[in-house]
Amino acid sequence: MEFLRIRRIISLSEKIILTVSPYFIMAKKHVSILGSTGSIGTQALEVIASHRERFEVDVLSSRNNAELLAKQAMEFVPAKVVIANPEKYIFLKEVLAHYPIQVETGEDALCDAAQMPSTSMVLTALVGYAGLRPTLAAIEAHKDIALANKETLVVAGDLVTRKAKEYHCRIIPVDSEHSAIFQCLEGEDVKSVDKVILTASGGPFREKNLNCLQTVTKAEALQHPNWCMGAKITIDSASLMNKGLEASEARWLFGLTPEQIEVVIHKQSIIHSMVQFRDGSIKAQMGLPDMRLPIQYALGYPARLPSAWPRYDFSSPQTLNFDPPDWEKFRNLAIAFRVMRKGGNLPCAMNAANEVAVEAFLCEQAGFLNMSDIIESTLERIRFIEEPALDDYKATDAEAREIALSLIS
Repeated sequence: MEFLRIRRIISLSEKIILTVSPYFIMAKKHVSILGSTGSIGTQALEVIASHRERFEVDVLSSRNNAELLAKQAMEFVPAKVVIANPEKYIFLKEVLAHYPIQVETGEDALCDAAQMPSTSMVLTALVGYAGLRPTLAAIEAHKDIALANKETLVVAGDLVTRKAKEYHCRIIPVDSEHSAIFQCLEGEDVKSVDKVILTASGGPFREKNLNCLQTVTKAEALQHPNWCMGAKITIDSASLMNKGLEASEARWLFGLTPEQIEVVIHKQSIIHSMVQFRDGSIKAQMGLPDMRLPIQYALGYPARLPSAWPRYDFSSPQTLNFDPPDWEKFRNLAIAFRVMRKGGNLPCAMNAANEVAVEAFLCEQAGFLNMSDIIESTLERIRFIEEPALDDYKATDAEAREIALSLIS
């Protein structure tokens, strides 16, 4: 940071008085967004657009949405865009031909983009297992990570957190629940934490009984009552698998044991999570259910940037409810906690089986409750590895997907 200018120098006798402008030049933070066309990515660009004096976009990427990626690239003019689907590469290359933007395709290109020298922070907003390798690549290039891809820590939390320490990188959570915990822990000694309490809306089926879940449709499952998210995470929220994944993520982010993580149903989604300390006091982070808030906090950290978004109105009375989750009805939550306690390569296998099961449900090839059956059956067949290496994670992911697919077909 340096002063914009020295406005004048006034000499009084032998003293020199400098009158300095109160404004500063602040170096822009260069951000790469992996998964810019998804829900998190588009909202991140909305945040950046409202603070253009603070942020510069280096990289944008998408798995398949070349049309939206092209529009984003023309607006923000990053140095590089990456489209994962090679069939969309020619289209994107031609559309951006008159822009100073490098166009690439493939997973290797995405990993290279995550290591761009000018970038200081990489927002990983990719969906599922696909986020692991680019996140590791960014860490190995000493980039800070704004993490919106919870599966990265679910699959390989031990490896990722060790690498972050080795390369002196910060992992700043973007999920609203983990951002809440992160904010509650600012200035606190993590050793004083008794437990963290993850809040869950309960999804669209929190009031339904188990029998009703036999016949729920894709359209019903995609109608989240509080949040607007992508299809995969919305289905995970409906089955409460999302909360199980978040529990595993919290374990690695904050150095917790499984016993220190609790889940409560809070249908209003106003309190995003809480931390209880060993003296019995509890800190809670509150706000309207708006993902732009945790995204902006992660991108701007350690600064807390202003916004003009709606605020929670305490003058309008509202009841905040808290209930325990129904572990029998939401089997995915129970599976996730059981797998978290077992560890090894099982979280990786669970994540892979869940991705396959969710896709099958979205394609109407499996029922809502069948997703849990697919995951449990896959876990029963997978070979357990207590201390997996990166190659073991890759093999486990491939094996679990193959097993899960065979159960569907």
